Amino acid sequence: MEKEEIKEYGLIQENGLQIISIIGEIEGHDCLAQNAKATKYEHLLPILAASEQKEEIKGILFLMNTVGGDVSCGLALAEMIASLSKPTVSLIIGDSHSIGVPLAVATDYSFIVPSATMIIHPVRMTGMVLGTRQTFNQFQQIQDRIISFIACHSEASKEQLEQMMMNTSMLSRDLGTVLVGEEAVKKGLICEVGGICCAMDKVKELINTSE
Repeated sequence: MEKEEIKEYGLIQENGLQIISIIGEIEGHDCLAQNAKATKYEHLLPILAASEQKEEIKGILFLMNTVGGDVSCGLALAEMIASLSKPTVSLIIGDSHSIGVPLAVATDYSFIVPSATMIIHPVRMTGMVLGTRQTFNQFQQIQDRIISFIACHSEASKEQLEQMMMNTSMLSRDLGTVLVGEEAVKKGLICEVGGICCAMDKVKELINTSE
C-alpha cells in the first residue's frame, strides 16, 4: 500500500511527518491528457483532510514543482493547506508558476532552492471567451482573489503583486514576472532559500514548538 501511495500520489508518511508532492499541472474540473504529469485536486483534498484528523501525523512537508493549472481548484487546495492546524512547510524544488504561487505561500514556512523559479502573471482562460464587460469583471474578481490570498500569506503587498503581474518587460509573449531563487525571498513571497535538509529541520522545529 505504501509503494502504491508513493507511485500514485507522491505520498510518504514516516516518523510523524507526512510528505506530499505537488508536481506537474494542477488538474481540476477538466481531465488532462493521460500522459501528462498532474496533481489531481480530488485526490489531494481527502489526503489533506485525513492528515488533519490523524493523530500520528505531526507535520506536513510539501515538495513543489508545478507549472500551475486549474485556478479555482488550485486556490481551493491553497485554502485547504492554509487551514490545516498541523505545522506545514513548502519546498519549491523546480518551479511554482501561476496558481502554484498561492500553493507555495499557503504553508506556515516556505523554502525555495537557488535555481527554482516562480512566475506571477494575470489570469488566463482557454476556450471561448466573450469580450464583454461582465467577462472582464469576472477575470478581475478571480485575479483579486489570488492576489489577496498571496498577500495574506506572504510578506508581499497587493501593490507589489499587481506590479509583478502586469510587468511587460520580462516575458516575450505574456505579462508577468519571473523570480529565481533568492529573488522570490527578496520580494517577500518565500521565507528562505534552502533545500530538503533545511525544510526537514524547519518542519521538525515547528512540530516541537507546537507540542
